[in-house]
Amino acid sequence: MALTPTTPRRAPRRGRSLRRFAGASAAGLTLVVAVAACGSDTSSSAAGGGAPADSGGGGNAVAIKNFAFAPGTLTVKVGTMVTFTNQDSATHTATADDKSFDSKNLDQNKTFSTTFSKAGTIKYHCDIHQYMTGTITVTG
Repeated sequence: MALTPTTPRRAPRRGRSLRRFAGASAAGLTLVVAVAACGSDTSSSAAGGGAPADSGGGGNAVAIKNFAFAPGTLTVKVGTMVTFTNQDSATHTATADDKSFDSKNLDQNKTFSTTFSKAGTIKYHCDIHQYMTGTITVTG
């Protein structure tokens, strides 16, 4: 068996491809942030009043992501506005079991806000995905 001479292989250039990846990642992140900023919508529920929605609600915010409400349990005081934001690509709703509020269909990045005007415990769910449930406890 004769040995055939081979040309030694060059080591891959990692620096250049890493810079390309970093640049593409930064551009992609910028695009995602820009698109998300353009897609917000706010509506108010009759459950507690027509005050403008506070989409930056901090402790008064419920994220809809990974087919779940987060947090699943929230405690707020009477008069507090709670904002639901759908972070999933699938459409969801936030609907009170007692029908005191209903977001209707929320597409990705859409929001729904409602103000709680009386003390009590409100259980809610997604009308489209019935296994998605949450609870808001309103204190006096």
